[in-house]
Amino acid sequence: MSSLFVTLILVSFEHKLSLCFPPSFLLFALPAVFRNARRMSKLSDVLPLRVRYSETDQMGTFYNSRALEWFECGRTELMRNRMGMSYSVLEAKGAFLPLVEAHLEFQGGARYDDLLHITSVVEWCGRARLRFDVQVIQAENKRPVVRGYTIHAFTDKQGKPIRPPAWFVDLFNRAALNQPLGGSVEGKVHGAGF
Repeated sequence: MSSLFVTLILVSFEHKLSLCFPPSFLLFALPAVFRNARRMSKLSDVLPLRVRYSETDQMGTFYNSRALEWFECGRTELMRNRMGMSYSVLEAKGAFLPLVEAHLEFQGGARYDDLLHITSVVEWCGRARLRFDVQVIQAENKRPVVRGYTIHAFTDKQGKPIRPPAWFVDLFNRAALNQPLGGSVEGKVHGAGF
């Protein structure tokens, strides 16, 4: 039996994508995992975090490398709060999400004991990657501190690329269906000892 190659042609018009095939054809042609991925929306969460003394430099503002650590805090809590799963559970099931790309834009300062809000939004980036967009702002005056994104690829324990496990895709889909708009600032403020 010969392989069936399906080319999906996407037409973009004013930032809207239209599929050139009827939905019934797509249900037949696309594997289940990728059909589900097409229906997924974004997940978001807001994490309150205080700038710790160890995160500041001699000038009294946060040291630039700390931004990636804050991104990690936001990413970790988004998965825990919105998907009900920690990174350790993900890894125990044999899936890893190493960082493959990062981009940061420094927009303002943050000093010791400032309360920040870290807004993280995750969406699919291709078939086997997740993109986390992050915005860090001053909680009190809403001034931006840093924004950017990180991209993470699914791998096994040895670092070999893998497809997203079906259980993860299902969990993401279920979380996306129950996603309240815009995340929320709930629970304790994270700081020393979190």
